Amino acid sequence: MSIQSPRSVSFLSGNMALVEGAVKAGCRFFAGYPITPSTEIAESFARRMPQIGGVFIQMEDEIGSIGAVLGAAWAGVKSMTATSGPGFSLMMEHIGLAVMLETPCVIVDVQRGGPSTGLPTLPAQSDVMQARWGSHGTYEIIAVSPNSPNEAYTLAIKAFNLSEQYRVPAMILMDECVGHMYEKVRIPTEDQITILNRKTPHDREHYLPYEPNDDLIPPMAIAGEGFHFHVTGLTHDERGYPVATREAQNKYVLRLSDKIRKNEEKIQEVEQFLTEDAEIVVVSFGITSRPAIRAVRLAREEGMKVGLIRLVTIWPFPEKIIRDIARKAKGFVVAEMNYGQIVYEVERCARGKPVILSPNLGGEAHTSEEILDKIRQAK
Repeated sequence: MSIQSPRSVSFLSGNMALVEGAVKAGCRFFAGYPITPSTEIAESFARRMPQIGGVFIQMEDEIGSIGAVLGAAWAGVKSMTATSGPGFSLMMEHIGLAVMLETPCVIVDVQRGGPSTGLPTLPAQSDVMQARWGSHGTYEIIAVSPNSPNEAYTLAIKAFNLSEQYRVPAMILMDECVGHMYEKVRIPTEDQITILNRKTPHDREHYLPYEPNDDLIPPMAIAGEGFHFHVTGLTHDERGYPVATREAQNKYVLRLSDKIRKNEEKIQEVEQFLTEDAEIVVVSFGITSRPAIRAVRLAREEGMKVGLIRLVTIWPFPEKIIRDIARKAKGFVVAEMNYGQIVYEVERCARGKPVILSPNLGGEAHTSEEILDKIRQAK
């Protein structure tokens, strides 16, 4: 079928489904640079944007791509880019700028094996810590991780909603398997979808671009609509003018962080499977959560009380949920396609309970048997 007119049930790859979700969320600007395994996202946007009055632009590199996305966002357009590991690394400086300017946008990272150019056509999940800490300074971002093409569609909408609501870059950490996997995608009807848009100001005379409301999120003016504002990556006051003092830094950076931290439980989404009586809990995300579910079922067949926590939202990390599970669980197994990243977050929240890593350095997804072996060790 054609991506131009998705039916209520379509057969799409994860990359294609993500594009359709973004379009439904209101995305009307895409800037990117081709890179495996995310290139189909750019190709699909190149077809879709002219059909809906949007703009697609191929930039000279990933740095230019995210710079264009920030500019479009300040012009009032929902904007996004897509890349993979090497391009994600190039975007980090501008991601920090997006945080400092409180610019809503969506960044998709279809993860592949690394370091460097690594495994261009094969999967990994080794960018999760880079997503959280890749830019310098103290800040918070939002990152979600789909485990199917259907969820690539729904999480594209969620990522845009969260970015608009909290004025923050939102990331979609999808692995190559999900990006290139074809499955049924159920396209929701209009009444099943909630679309959120950024708050905008109305009082031009007294507008302060960085004066927050009680929710810590300031309304965002659109360039060209008569509001006077100054935008800078330097620490600034409510007017947007640079102020190089400790007091200004503490006030502003605390707010940047707290607007996410104080809303963590509203943002976080996890899926729990057979955790009610679980003594061993597997934690996983993305494609790895699919063999993890089967591993849990196989463990149950062997008489072990095992459950699964699937991280739909990776950042902010759902530490309260892990801590609550750790009260009754005897231990955890963390299955991720890297040599250990989220495992350290689980260890931090596990109340001293043993945490075993089921690692995979990329190239192929875990098998259920590999995860089951680690569950047996944790028994």
